[in-house]
Formats: sequence, structure tokens, C-alpha cells
Amino acid sequence: MVNVVLLEPEMPANTGNIGRTCVATGSRLHLIRPLGFQLTDRMIKRAGLDYWPQLDVTVYDDYTDFLNKNPGAHIYMASTKSRNIYTQPEYEDGCYLMFGRESAGIPEEILIRNPENTMRIPMLGDTRSLNLANSVAVVVYEALRHQNFAGLNLKGELHRLSWDNQ
Repeated sequence: MVNVVLLEPEMPANTGNIGRTCVATGSRLHLIRPLGFQLTDRMIKRAGLDYWPQLDVTVYDDYTDFLNKNPGAHIYMASTKSRNIYTQPEYEDGCYLMFGRESAGIPEEILIRNPENTMRIPMLGDTRSLNLANSVAVVVYEALRHQNFAGLNLKGELHRLSWDNQ
């Protein structure tokens, strides 16, 4: 199982999409205030479709509140500023994957205290960043790969035909 942490997310559609990814992967979502939207925002529900009610989500007053309520959490922090690549860590069951707000990422004051736990997704040249929801999906599935996709459905099925008839 993976924990996804959004530090001060700003866009409801991203958070809705991330919530849907969390439901599909059995991950927990942690939202750290301030949020750039209300949790009742229609864009969250639209992006999260009918999955949002199934989401395991916790909201925290601020980063300190999050740390206090999750003592000993092993947190990997995604940042375009990191020297480490997201494929390098050995993600353990129950790990926390933290992502910063869309406009600024995780504050450098937090990153500098955790250099060994930062990671980045490689990109070409001057590309500033990927969409937050896409970044979360990339890293969540990498973490789950390290856990052999425990608990996930690994066998796809056709809707009208059968793979066995081929």
C-alpha cells in the first residue's frame, strides 16, 4: 500500500484525478492545507467520477499537523530540483509519496532537510514539470512495482471476447 501526500494542492481537477488513481491502486490520499479549492468543488467530483466516495482521504491543517499525525512516516518527496531519480528508491509498503503544489512544488526549506528522500522524474531540456496528476501516477505505479503490485488485479479480461479463444 502507498500513501499519496499532496502539500497545498491548488487545482481541484488534479486532486480529483489523483483521488481516482488512489482508489484504483488502493492508496491513501493525504491533503495538507491550505487547499486551493473546497472538497465539495464540482471539479473534484467530475475528475474523480464516481470513485470519490470510495477514497480513503485525510486532511491536515498544515505540514506540521501531518508530521505529528504520521510519526515515523518514510516520506519520499517528488521535486524537479532533486538529484535522485524516482526509480532509485526501494519503496516499502506503507511509504508516503509527497508532491507539492502545482505552481511551486515542495518548498526548498522542506527538501533541504530531506535530500536523501527526494526524487525526480527525468524530462527533456527546459521542461519545467509534468502535470501533477501524471507525476503522481508515474511514481505511484513505480512504488507499487517495487511491492510486486500486491493486491492489484494483474489479469486483464476482454468484455465481449475471451483471450482463451485466440
